[in-house]
Amino acid sequence: MNGRRPISAALLGAALLLVTACGGGGSDSGHDGKGGSGKESSAADANKPSVAVVTVAPKDGAGDVATSGALKITADKGKLTEVKVSDSKGNAVAGEITGGTSWTPAHHLAASTTYKVHAVAKDEDGRASAKDTSFTTLTPKNTFVGTFTPEDGSKVGVGMPFSVRFTRGITHPEDVEKAITVTTEPSVPVEGHWFGNDRLDFRPEKYWAAGTKVTVKLNLDGVEGRPGVYGKQVRTVKFTIGRSQVSTVDSKTHEMTVMRDGKFYKKIPITTGKPGYDTWNGQMVISEKLAVTRMNGETVGYGGEYDIKDVPHAMRLTNSGTFIHGNYWGGDAFGNYNASHGCIGLRDVRGGYDSKVSAAWFFDRSMIGDVVIVKNSHDKTVAPDNGYNGWNMSWDQWKK
Repeated sequence: MNGRRPISAALLGAALLLVTACGGGGSDSGHDGKGGSGKESSAADANKPSVAVVTVAPKDGAGDVATSGALKITADKGKLTEVKVSDSKGNAVAGEITGGTSWTPAHHLAASTTYKVHAVAKDEDGRASAKDTSFTTLTPKNTFVGTFTPEDGSKVGVGMPFSVRFTRGITHPEDVEKAITVTTEPSVPVEGHWFGNDRLDFRPEKYWAAGTKVTVKLNLDGVEGRPGVYGKQVRTVKFTIGRSQVSTVDSKTHEMTVMRDGKFYKKIPITTGKPGYDTWNGQMVISEKLAVTRMNGETVGYGGEYDIKDVPHAMRLTNSGTFIHGNYWGGDAFGNYNASHGCIGLRDVRGGYDSKVSAAWFFDRSMIGDVVIVKNSHDKTVAPDNGYNGWNMSWDQWKK
């Protein structure tokens, strides 16, 4: 005998039960040594609120909000996943999320308008947080609009720019120009150029191609054109470019060559400004057509040198009074010598009833926006803002 007493089966079983209860480690036990399920812990985490915070400026219910620079939406401890801003009619405001943490509108807001904001951000665990607010923009005391040419739905010649004149002088030209978009079909780059502080013209580098469709969107509502003065105009204008007609007047040979769609169309004898009253050189655009009009020298600084009450077939080329028109008093000047006070004269009859004379022929085949080029005159080139004559500027000058 070795003197040791054997361990009973009952004691061994009790020891095993004790180890199992204390040491554990089985598949049903919790990772922290306590009982419980991992699934229950994940569900608890999912029910926690998102730590992402969405901030909208201006605050909810704000009024008299600036139309530019005031609206800002940001996210902290998360990233923006959805931003919707719309006016009371449901029109969406375009904008872009930058870096996942901020959103700004693509353009200014309209004045006197209530906007609704809905923004959502998610934290790093994918939990979402939303913010819904509304605010109202300011109602301006002083406003401006733009009057424009050509009119909506019109068909014009290849030289016609889109020209806007503003009712107030503009001191924030970049903001105003940004609010006007010009698109074309087929597509061609179009740039704007300011003449002074109240006129903005748009044109392509070269004359429009015949058949081009032009769409202009004026989104001036809410644009601050000058301190405290806001635009109040939203308008879409569409016009079409007709066939191409470019006519070249040679003051030296006393002839005008008419080209239609790049091909020779007709040669017409003319007369231009006599010495001391020379016609402008350069590219000019027909801006007005009058079957008959009165021409008085006093209106253009020529005193009482002439006053003709029934000038037929007149088409304006400059604001300063240059026309290409019918002339029934010119005798044999057409094709021979220059006899006018600066206008371009074509043979006509008094009353303009004869459709076969040169002036009637040209008038009937011309449209607003056609180009008339004068060369070999003894005067200087016409100023680009004297009429719609910006074609006398290079493309680089125009884009400055």
